[in-house]
Amino acid sequence: MIVFVYFGVLVAAFFLLVVRPQRRQLAAHRAVVAALEVGDEVITSSGIYGTVRVLSETTVQLEVATGVVITLARGAIAQKVTPEPGPDEPGPDETEPGPGEPGE
Repeated sequence: MIVFVYFGVLVAAFFLLVVRPQRRQLAAHRAVVAALEVGDEVITSSGIYGTVRVLSETTVQLEVATGVVITLARGAIAQKVTPEPGPDEPGPDETEPGPGEPGE
């Protein structure tokens, strides 16, 4: 009887620690791939940066250099590239000091 309890705890722990986070990650990846648009800058799962030029149901044509276009499976897109702040724009942790806060 106690073996069944331990087995149940083990199965529950496996589900909570492995399966659920993996499902969330897979759902987030599917959302990124479904939201792709022409002109998006992306990174592939192999680390290639490029700009989406043509989308179809199963493939993406990615421009990796001027005039160089490669065709990839849509699932090979790992993430969208978010633009980094320019030199004049404050980053997420570089805010202006407020009143009463020590300045530079």
